Amino acid sequence: AAKMAPRRFPRRVTAPSRMRPFTRSAFVAKKANNAQPNWLGVGLAFGTSAVLWAFLVKQHNEDVMEYERRKQARGHHKCTECS
Repeated sequence: AAKMAPRRFPRRVTAPSRMRPFTRSAFVAKKANNAQPNWLGVGLAFGTSAVLWAFLVKQHNEDVMEYERRKQARGHHKCTECS
């Protein structure tokens, strides 16, 4: 009779769901209290958003100014092949 090779990775046997202990999510330590918002978190969220938007607008304005500067520089040279 042929010998069966042993399995390399044994099957994990899990308990039925009714026998598993109740586990809490690692990400939710307590129920949120909507009557008392986390004002520090709210302030950080809105503050971060405002700073990012301000940076975006500033960067956009700088890019537009650079575009206009290069557009002006392109118009003043004598090369006829570029136009």
